[in-house]
Amino acid sequence: MQAFEYKVVPAPHKGTKAKGVKSAEGRFANSIEITLNEMAAQGWEYQRAELLPSDERSGLTGSTTNWRNVLVFRRALSDAAGLAAQPLAASLAPEGNAPAVQIPGTTAPAAAPLTATAGDPEAPEDATPVPGQGAASMRADDGVEELSPVSGMTAALKARAKQHSADND
Repeated sequence: MQAFEYKVVPAPHKGTKAKGVKSAEGRFANSIEITLNEMAAQGWEYQRAELLPSDERSGLTGSTTNWRNVLVFRRALSDAAGLAAQPLAASLAPEGNAPAVQIPGTTAPAAAPLTATAGDPEAPEDATPVPGQGAASMRADDGVEELSPVSGMTAALKARAKQHSADND
């Protein structure tokens, strides 16, 4: 499995002027393009843009949540830096009490089948995807809202209003 390092940078807020670019959208796109090209020149691969919450102090005791736009980049760790991923054979060795599995046509046992959280971009291609914690809880949810202890209050109020209007007539 290849190892990656990630870099997150703030997305530009303002557009950058350029020759032939006149609209606000064009200038904003130009500033994004400049950022992407600068990061690519340093070996970073663009992954995605995210909008994430940031809790920040407000006043003496308060705090507010500001939403920040960031750009996510990644690059493979290099062998020269001594940060390379461990060899595939080492990652297939059974850990602890994991059962060894015999692969047909080989004499040495391999590790149990690989699994990875579904949607993990760093998962090996042969890994079996398994749902993450959030997906498992969503699958268990039947989609029905829990009833509140004041269920039926609207019907009672409507009946009372109807009774009141009948008394006033």
